[in-house]
Amino acid sequence: MLQNQGREMVIVTSGAVAFGKQRLRHEILLSQSVRQALHSGNTQLKDMSLPVLEARACAAAGQSGLMALYEAMFTQYSTCTAQVLVTNLDFHDDEKRQNLNSTLQELLRMNIVPIINTNDAVVPPPEPDSDLQGVISIKDNDSLAARLAVEMKADLLIVLSDVEGLYNSPPGTDDSKLIDIFYPGDQQSITYGTKSRVGIGGMEAKVKAALWALQGGTSVVIANGTNPKVTGHVITDIVEGKKVGTFFSEIKPAGPSVEEQAEMARNSGRILASLHPDQRREIICHLAELLTERKEEILAANKMDMETAVSAGLLPSSMLKRLSLTPAKLNSLAIGLRQIAVSAQDSVGRVLRRTRVAHCLELEQITVPIGVLLVIFEARPDCLPQVSALAIASGNALLLKGGKEAANTNRVLHHLTQEALSVHGVQEAVQMVSTREEVADLCRLDKMIDLIIPRGSSQLVRDIQRAAKGIPVLGHSEGICHVYVDADASVDKVIKIVRDSKCDYPAACNAMETLLIHRSILKTSLFDQIIEMLRTEQVKIHAGPRFISYLTFSPSEAKSLRTEYGDLQCCLEVVDSMQEAVDHIHKYGSSHTDVIITENEETAEQFLQQLDSACVFWNASSRFADGYRFGLGAEVGISTARVHARGPVGLEGLLTIKWVLRGDGHTAADFSEHGNMKYLHENLPLRQTLAEQRDNS
Repeated sequence: MLQNQGREMVIVTSGAVAFGKQRLRHEILLSQSVRQALHSGNTQLKDMSLPVLEARACAAAGQSGLMALYEAMFTQYSTCTAQVLVTNLDFHDDEKRQNLNSTLQELLRMNIVPIINTNDAVVPPPEPDSDLQGVISIKDNDSLAARLAVEMKADLLIVLSDVEGLYNSPPGTDDSKLIDIFYPGDQQSITYGTKSRVGIGGMEAKVKAALWALQGGTSVVIANGTNPKVTGHVITDIVEGKKVGTFFSEIKPAGPSVEEQAEMARNSGRILASLHPDQRREIICHLAELLTERKEEILAANKMDMETAVSAGLLPSSMLKRLSLTPAKLNSLAIGLRQIAVSAQDSVGRVLRRTRVAHCLELEQITVPIGVLLVIFEARPDCLPQVSALAIASGNALLLKGGKEAANTNRVLHHLTQEALSVHGVQEAVQMVSTREEVADLCRLDKMIDLIIPRGSSQLVRDIQRAAKGIPVLGHSEGICHVYVDADASVDKVIKIVRDSKCDYPAACNAMETLLIHRSILKTSLFDQIIEMLRTEQVKIHAGPRFISYLTFSPSEAKSLRTEYGDLQCCLEVVDSMQEAVDHIHKYGSSHTDVIITENEETAEQFLQQLDSACVFWNASSRFADGYRFGLGAEVGISTARVHARGPVGLEGLLTIKWVLRGDGHTAADFSEHGNMKYLHENLPLRQTLAEQRDNS
C-alpha cells in the first residue's frame, strides 16, 4: 500500500534457512521412504533419523522458495519485486558498496521493491565484536537493515519484532514497561532477556542496530510484527506518526512523558485520598481564593487565547463564548468551588453499609476514590478548576488534556491548581498533559487510567468511546433532548418551557432538539403561539414526516429525527398520545433529558415512570439537567450510561466502594458443616466516617 502511494520501500528479510530446512527435510524423508521401500523384502533399515542440516545448504535450498512467496504476495497488488543477496564483504569493498547502492537506487526508480537478504549460502559465521571504526558489522538482519538504511539515507527504519517494542526489562516479568521513546543515554536502564527462539540477534542486537542507524540520520521504530491481523496497520500507523512500538530519538524533551505523569499523579493521588477531609477542603478553598486574587493574570492569558482564536476565525460563536472568561465567570467559579469544598467533608471514607456477619466479625462498605481520571476538554477553560476541585474533593488523581485554543488560560489555571495542592504537598496529583499526545494514544493507557471523562463535542465523545477499548468512558455522545406538549398542557407553561429549553443556550447538550406535539393541539391557538414564539426567537423549524402530512405548506423536512442541531434549529413532530411520545423518544432519543408539559398528573407520572432517560422532567425546562442547578456544586459531565453514574455527575459519581472486614482470627472453616460458628448477617447502624473516627480517637 505504501509503495502504491509513491513511497520508496525496501524490505530486509530472513527466512531462507527456514524454507530450506523444511524443503531438505521433506527431500530426506522422501528419500528414506524410497530406500525403505527398496529394502522392504530385506531387514529393516536401522537408522531412519534425520541428519543434522547445515545452515548454508538450507539457505541455498530455501532462497527460491522465500522469493516465490514474496513474488506471489506482491503480484496480487501489481507490485514488482527484485531479490538482492549481500554479505558483510560487500560493504567493506568501496566498489561493491557503490554498485549495491546504484542497483538499489535504480530498482526504486523503476518502482520495484528490493527484497534484501544476507547470502547465507556463502556468508562466514559472524565474528564477535567485529565493528570497526564506528561502522556496524553485518551479523544479522537487524545490523544489515541499519547499515542499508544509513547507506541509502532512508527516512525511516521499521524493525519488526515478536514483542510490542523495547521494554525496560524482559517482557512478561514483573514491573516490565514498554518504552514509548528511547534515548541513547538511557541504555543503562535496560535489562535484556534471552533472545528469541528464532533469529540470532535478539532485542539487544535490535537496539544496537537502531542506535547506529539513528546516529546515521535515520529515524527508527521497533514494533510488533507477529500478528497478521494488525501488522499492516502497525506499519501504516508508524508511517503516519502514530504512537506505536518504541521510537528512537536523540532529543529528550524537557518534561516528563505522559506515562510518567500518570504514575506521578497516581502516587500523589493516594496521598491526597489519605488526607483529612479538612485538608482537602482547605486546598479547594485556597484554589477558590486564587481564582479571585489572581484574576488579572487569568484574564490576561484568556485575552491572548481569544485574540488568537478570533484572528484564526476557525471557532464558531458558541465555542468562542465557552472560551471567554470574565470577572463574573471567575466569581461564579469561586462560589461553586466553595460549595464543593463543603461536600468534601464526608465524601471519602463514608460508611454506606454495616453488617455483623458473625460474632466479632463486622463488614463495612465504604466510599473510596476511583483512582486516576483523564478529563479531555475542548475550548472551555472554566472546566479545569471545576474538575480539579471535584477530583480533589473525591481524592482522585487527575490528568487534564485541554484544547489548544485555551492553551494560555489552561496553563495559568493549572499552575494555580498546583499552587493550591502544594499547601499539603500533593501538587503532582493534578497533571496537565502538554505534550502533543493524540487522544487515541492517551486512551490506550489502560494500566494507568481508571476513568475517562470527555467534555466537548459529540464527535469528541464518540472518538474517545471508540479509542478507549480498555478504559470506561463517562459521558454522552449526543444530547437529543425532547419536549412533549401533552393535550392537557398549560399555554403559559408551554411557551416558557419551550422557549427556555431551545433558546437559553442552543449549543448546550441539554437544549431541546425535538418538539413533540399532541395531535389535538394542531390548528389551535396554542399551536399558533408556539410557532410564533419560535419564529420570533429565529428558530428554524424542520418538520417531521407526520407533521408534514397535516400541512399544505410546511417548513423544510427534517433529514433525520435523530439530529442534535446545537443551534437555533429544532425538529417538530406530531404524536397521537403520551405513549406514542415515549415510543418516539426511545427510538430517536439519546437517553439524555426529556420533558413532558401537562396538567394531567396521571399522564405525567406514567411518562416519568416509563421513559428510560438519565433525566426526565415534568413541567420544567430541559436546561435544568445541570450539576450546578441540581445542587452538586459542579459537574464533570452528563452521563447517559446505564452503569455507574447517570445524569449530571458531581462528586458522588467520582467515588466507588470497597469492602472492609474486621475479624478476630476467623476462617471460612469456622462456618463449615463441622465448624463452631454461624452466620448472623445483622444490619448494624452506620458508624461515623473514617475521618470522624480518627477525630474522635
